[in-house]
Amino acid sequence: MFVFECAGCGATLTAPLSEVALPAHAHQKYGNGNQLPVLMEPGTFAVDPEPWGPPWRKWEEIDPDEAEARGIHAPVHALSDGPAGTVVIAPGDIRNTVLIPEMAGGYCCGLDGSDGPNMACEACGLPVASRIDDCSLWQAVWLVPDAVRRLPVDGTAIAPLSWAELMAEGTGTPPYEPLTGWGRPLGSGHRWSWSPQWEVAAGRALAHLLAASGGHPVIVPDGLITEVFQRALDAVLPAGPPARHAVLAGPELPAPDAEADILLVPVHPQTGKPWTPAGPAASAYPVPLPFGMWLWLVHPEPDLPVPTSGVMPDGVLDVDPPLPRPDHLFWADAAAFQHTLVRLPAVRSPWLREIAGDLPRSMRGLIF
Repeated sequence: MFVFECAGCGATLTAPLSEVALPAHAHQKYGNGNQLPVLMEPGTFAVDPEPWGPPWRKWEEIDPDEAEARGIHAPVHALSDGPAGTVVIAPGDIRNTVLIPEMAGGYCCGLDGSDGPNMACEACGLPVASRIDDCSLWQAVWLVPDAVRRLPVDGTAIAPLSWAELMAEGTGTPPYEPLTGWGRPLGSGHRWSWSPQWEVAAGRALAHLLAASGGHPVIVPDGLITEVFQRALDAVLPAGPPARHAVLAGPELPAPDAEADILLVPVHPQTGKPWTPAGPAASAYPVPLPFGMWLWLVHPEPDLPVPTSGVMPDGVLDVDPPLPRPDHLFWADAAAFQHTLVRLPAVRSPWLREIAGDLPRSMRGLIF
């Protein structure tokens, strides 16, 4: 467990926290006017290893060697010159801070941190964090890495859960959920939508799937995973060359078939490390998925049936109807797709570099 303190005066700024992996959707902007929940679980923190936030530099201002050193292998609109190592926590875990009124930049419904840190240490006034709560953004507090220090609060290190423990205790992330506009209570004017978390995860995974394809068609298993990936893969990849096969792989699943070229594997939610297979499957390309999404694909929670006639079975008090489904096709998150693809060395291939630049408008409508 750790606490973060002010680098200026030593005041305690957070509750005791445990480190977890940075959520894939940490920097997602979802639609317009949507009310998104808190990003981090209470009592946790995550570190973003990449620079993020203002100031930003356009691609034309960046030396190619600098971009390569930062792991960027294809042009992007802009790169952040903000600090690396920003720490994100749940808003309820911040302590002894005050808002800075003149730094209250936001779009329409709240704060977005565009003016820089908007929270200061209550004791000494040092800007230490940015509170994010604007519409279509995940609610969070981002600590400025140079303005805080991390200190252990006890001598007991908490070991990450094993994969077996995760499988026993973990819960899947549902593929669709109710969303509501900012300022409306849940249940008032909400709509059922594909999960924003799934859209980000799919955007990242799609980039890996294209890199693993080598320009060949890719076939994924039947079911929900087909609905999420196959249409996008078919729209981008050619139909001619021999297809490559992607399968789900991970703890408690049978060893992947020898013909599997690509493995869709879970990422440990605490360490951020993907599951790795043993044996011949170790040579297959691993495509990382957030653990909650992967677990739902492996063990989907079935909708409870609705009786059409007769009486309720003995001992059953109620049966809920199936969950409503979104009224549109699944679309991957375009920003997550591009962010991931330009950081994969495979994007140097001309055909993949063209995709990373900008898909034709008609194709973008099919995928994103």
